[in-house]
Amino acid sequence: MRIAVTGGAGFIGSNFVAYLCEKHPDWHIVNIDKLTYAANPLTLEFLASFPNNTFFQYDIAEAKELDDLVAKCDAVINFAAETHVDRAMMNAEEFVRTDILGTFHLLESVRRKKISRYIQISTDEVYGSVESGSAVESSPLDPTNPYAVSKASADLFVLSYIKCYGISANIIRFSNNYGPFQHPEKFMPLALTNAIEDRPIPVYGDGTQSREWLFVTDTCRAIELILQRGVEGEIYNVSSGQEEKNIEVARKILGFLGKPESLISYVPDRVAHDRRYSLSSEKIAALGFSPEYTFTKGFEETAAWYLSNSRWWKEIKEGKSFQAYYSSRYGAL
Repeated sequence: MRIAVTGGAGFIGSNFVAYLCEKHPDWHIVNIDKLTYAANPLTLEFLASFPNNTFFQYDIAEAKELDDLVAKCDAVINFAAETHVDRAMMNAEEFVRTDILGTFHLLESVRRKKISRYIQISTDEVYGSVESGSAVESSPLDPTNPYAVSKASADLFVLSYIKCYGISANIIRFSNNYGPFQHPEKFMPLALTNAIEDRPIPVYGDGTQSREWLFVTDTCRAIELILQRGVEGEIYNVSSGQEEKNIEVARKILGFLGKPESLISYVPDRVAHDRRYSLSSEKIAALGFSPEYTFTKGFEETAAWYLSNSRWWKEIKEGKSFQAYYSSRYGAL
């Protein structure tokens, strides 16, 4: 099998490329990534150890060569996206370009080249804040920030191509992912790396925002299952069912590292900050999926990875781009 993975140098995409390369040595992965600030060359060094993947630096928002890159592939899996809510609120244009226009160009290539399968990687954030219960796949979309809007818009494009052009596609909406290779602008790796360096951990508002935390290996397993057994045209929610408030995650990080809770620094809350996300995953459970990682197991593996791979994240945090972003949100690092 030959699979095109877009955004394969990013967090979930790189984990998925490595997962498939290791589990299916007879498959070949065409890894396509623009290499924005969120991609680390050290990640590509790691992926280069797998002989059954080929990397192409390319921006999916540019259409002219995309047909050639995905041609002869059996499936296209789209991870490529701008994903950080804070950055979307600072400059939404790149989110519109990559998340919406990039998805449109991919769908056009899938249609023209008659690719057998397309999978759109989406997020629980398209449902907005869920005050009680859990969102199901048919729940109304209620995105509350430019990032979530860009992902919801991409989902709607996929659904339209299923209906109008008959492409074989699925949308997978995941809860909060965490694990190795996650950019330190995101909450868990930022908290981990700051705590390792005895720096304050910024926590928005009162820290009681609640998320379901899904370890990235379970995410990879879910995508593989949908690729092999998913019903064409269906949307699948995937969550761990393990809710943790941000403040509790920060405390667990500090406890694991033996650091004082005085490192927690409460900062003004994000505008329109969703309080809670929760997904019902009964549809994918019916296919046989259940998470293998408890939050404790996944968190400990994640923390061990960041402790052992300081070169990977220090190169990011010491860069001018990250320093400028961090200071604009929380003050000097």
